[in-house]
Amino acid sequence: GVSGTSVEKNITLDRATRIELSCRLDNKYSHLKSLQVTWKRGNETIGHINKTENSWSIQLRILDNSNLGGYSCTLKGEEETSAMFHLQPKIEGKEKPIVSYEGDTAVMICKSFDYTPIAWTWYMTNGSEQIAINDSLLADKYVINRLSANVTHLKILKLTKEDDGVYWCEAAFELGKSKGKLKLRVLSLMVPLKPFLAIVAEVVILVTIVFLYEMYSKKKEKLA
Repeated sequence: GVSGTSVEKNITLDRATRIELSCRLDNKYSHLKSLQVTWKRGNETIGHINKTENSWSIQLRILDNSNLGGYSCTLKGEEETSAMFHLQPKIEGKEKPIVSYEGDTAVMICKSFDYTPIAWTWYMTNGSEQIAINDSLLADKYVINRLSANVTHLKILKLTKEDDGVYWCEAAFELGKSKGKLKLRVLSLMVPLKPFLAIVAEVVILVTIVFLYEMYSKKKEKLA
């Protein structure tokens, strides 16, 4: 990078693993000499750094929440650049939209793998805003259950078209937060009836045409 630049990257993990974080200097800056390279986790300096040509890396063994969080490397010399890596757990929400009907109840589920959240929070999207759902204030509309430390359910009662939209579940960990996205589609009760109504309409039209044809035929016979 160039002087004063900073790069950030989010890394999502779904299980315990080994990971290598690396800061590499672009070739156009390879002429820089006497570089001071510092790796930190939060404010704590990491001593063991692996160096190759124009690259400095650290090896991490991610076993639980205590290994998550922010890791940074800073390269100081004639110019300075830094990179920040945010390690966060994977939160699973349904990728496909949940489809339900007006008046029904919808249940959305989020899970955290391997890492146990301190707390869960559900949000609904209103335009560009995410609004926290408080089920204690709206008990007749929302029910939030934490079935286990790693699983949370949001139940929405008496669905209306206004409930249609995007929802988020957020898991809070000691060293940060991670979110899962879910979509809810609320259909009108008329939607599943439309094909049936179309068939009925066709039958009514057909019966009417047949009936009118029979009347026309009988009138024609009388006139004859």
